[in-house]
Amino acid sequence: MPTSTPSALPPTLPALGAPRPPTQGVRHRVGPKHLVLWLTLLAAVPGLALAQTAAHERATPLSTSFGFETVRLPGNERMGLLGGSLLLEAAPGWWLGPAVYGAASGERGGLFVGGAEMQRRWRFGSRQLVAGLFAGGGGGASAPVGGGLMLRPALTLLQDLGPLQAGLSWSQVRFPSGNIGSSQLGVVLAWDGVFRHADVGRAGAPVGDPGRSGVGVDRLLATVGSYRLRDGITPERRIGLIGGRLERRSDDGAWSWGLESAGAASGGAVGYMEVLGSVGWETAPLPDLAPGLRVGGRMALGLGGGGAVPTGGGPIAKAMLTLSARLSPTLSTGVELGTLRAGDTTLRAPHAQWWLAVELEPTRGGGSTGRLQRSEWTTTLQHYLRAPRLVGSTRPLETIGIKFSRHAGEFVYLTGQAHSAFAGGAGAYSIGLVGAGLSTASVARDWQAGIEALVGASGGGGVDTRGGALVQTVAWAGWQATPSSQWRLGVGALRSLRGPLSTPIVELAWSWSFAQAAP
Repeated sequence: MPTSTPSALPPTLPALGAPRPPTQGVRHRVGPKHLVLWLTLLAAVPGLALAQTAAHERATPLSTSFGFETVRLPGNERMGLLGGSLLLEAAPGWWLGPAVYGAASGERGGLFVGGAEMQRRWRFGSRQLVAGLFAGGGGGASAPVGGGLMLRPALTLLQDLGPLQAGLSWSQVRFPSGNIGSSQLGVVLAWDGVFRHADVGRAGAPVGDPGRSGVGVDRLLATVGSYRLRDGITPERRIGLIGGRLERRSDDGAWSWGLESAGAASGGAVGYMEVLGSVGWETAPLPDLAPGLRVGGRMALGLGGGGAVPTGGGPIAKAMLTLSARLSPTLSTGVELGTLRAGDTTLRAPHAQWWLAVELEPTRGGGSTGRLQRSEWTTTLQHYLRAPRLVGSTRPLETIGIKFSRHAGEFVYLTGQAHSAFAGGAGAYSIGLVGAGLSTASVARDWQAGIEALVGASGGGGVDTRGGALVQTVAWAGWQATPSSQWRLGVGALRSLRGPLSTPIVELAWSWSFAQAAP
């Protein structure tokens, strides 16, 4: 998730808590504060295996939540922080999963932090008491985050309101290697669902239940777009973006809603990133002559910033007209034309986007329930041996990341990934990647191996990536800890297409495999 430094900040803000410029040859050390993150992720996440040991389809409890709070920064500056999480019940009362936080008001638009959240919940009738700990990496917008590691312990009291839960939270937001340490109250909105899946050993079998599996997402889209930025103050410029989108559609296919993210890959906006929720509508204008042709519109609302894109506090909105065509039962493509607006600045940007979509679920109402296909969630820690900085030095850095992979057969898989720095003096460095991989037999006795090739965008944290576009390759070997979980060690290389960033990488990961319905 790329983030960086916007130019539209008060001139005094970049100096707040700014780390000393690193010098050539400085060795990076991982101290106890970084081990907290390693332990939170790599010791806690294997509990997910407890949720899916049955040999047939299951429905694991799922909780989605959003919260808002105001964090105090040095100099009594205030920043609105919006957070979202998607948690599974790994064991009775214990929940964990990915979470992301981003600036939503103030002057730090473009600050994002991604990581993992673990919660212990106690229910008392219609109320719940929740104790949680988030650990992740990120930064942006010149916020004094140091290396990027963020810790957020919290207590939340929720009240059931029909299908929803609402309540108040008390939390601490701390960047141990930076200058941010704040305690505050917040508001939380949550709702329950189910994560429907089957044992990974059943991959390839017919689906016995026509309902949606996983978290209810119908398709995955890879996107390539551009903005022509206009704010009436700085010169007009065009930036290119690479991103992805997850969508769920209504049974009749007319309505869709989902989540999208993109980062700058060209145009001198290295570090710009956006995360938005969207809703769309479409129809077939020629159902008899061209049933796969559809037209419609889409709107999106969320957070964006970094890369000297003047989004102010971070809220942005997009409105688009859409045209799409189905290429095959599992592939479709489309184009969108529209405009972007920032919520609290004069930024306006005509927007164009092309996308390619892969169906993740059987066609709704198509009379076929499809088959089960292997899927994986992976948490990962990466170490860059050398990452050149804009100040002229070269230092190592560490990132935390999450991957989602869907197999397209026994040996081929597609993957989307996001990583953010948490150590190495590169807080705000983030990266988003999409690509494909090859692996040995889907379920081996104890060992498995694979290789993957990815493209994407990165930036922020003072790392010299120039345009932001990059390629990455990783070869990995995995040891089967349980029938559905695996520890992996990988080695590879990452290279910026335009900048000097070129480094070997080492990866430690834990992967959870399961089966989902597929077309």
